[in-house]
Amino acid sequence: MEDKEHLYGQMVSRTSRALIRYLTAHFKEDDITPEQWTVLKRLGEEDGITQKELALVTDKDQATLTKILDLLERKKLVRRGKNKEDRRSFLIFITDEGRELRERLFFYVNRLFAEEVVAGIPENDLKIFVSTLQKIQHNVEANKDTQ
Repeated sequence: MEDKEHLYGQMVSRTSRALIRYLTAHFKEDDITPEQWTVLKRLGEEDGITQKELALVTDKDQATLTKILDLLERKKLVRRGKNKEDRRSFLIFITDEGRELRERLFFYVNRLFAEEVVAGIPENDLKIFVSTLQKIQHNVEANKDTQ
């Protein structure tokens, strides 16, 4: 009998961890982690959003995101500002230093993926891969509350 969890679940998990290790090594010089990169990248796309909105677009829980924001704020890459519409929350902004790092890393990461991560994989295979991952994610999310 084929072990489907190993074939699908474990392969996705192992690949994800390998990508994180790969990016961690490439980000070392810039003193940033893949998790911090995700937040910085999204803030560059949607600056001045609430922490709750940022948690949604980065797929991070509030506690993890708070720790990441604390580190990014200490590095002067993001700043928290008052939210005039809701005094209980803050708006998160990318700083000029953060934007500069984001722009540089954005092109660097895209080049790494094109030249190393997906090198030699036909474009059509990559489209099928992305489509398949989206379907798996949809199935998991659609069935997460069923037992």
